Amino acid sequence: MFLTKSQNRMIYEGLLRVEIMSDYIAYCGLDCEACEARLATAGNDDELRIKVAKEWSKLNEVEITPEMINCSGCRIPGVKTVYCDSLCPIRQCAREKQMETCGSCPEMKSCEKVGAIIGNNPDARGRLENAGSV
Repeated sequence: MFLTKSQNRMIYEGLLRVEIMSDYIAYCGLDCEACEARLATAGNDDELRIKVAKEWSKLNEVEITPEMINCSGCRIPGVKTVYCDSLCPIRQCAREKQMETCGSCPEMKSCEKVGAIIGNNPDARGRLENAGSV
């Protein structure tokens, strides 16, 4: 089967997009690219930081200030929220085991840490299962 230059380019660009997008998948399978903390950071959007801080404060029953809402992504080099940087047990475990994501870990299906996420989020589970099969 022969492809035109245009078809080859579309396939190449599609593969490139997938590779770039995969960096935004957190260790737990959540999509950092869609995370409002990352969006606020990327866009330097203080209004979005205020919104996220209010939502996360209510959700977590702890004070989170807009200044804390800075994150480039769980696996992307750069700034992280305090929780993602030093408190998230999933991120700490995956980094300690030197796993690209929890999808690479043979213990994923029985893991209580990541189970708290993937048990309630089928999209995150799917991303990790796909990552584990690559």
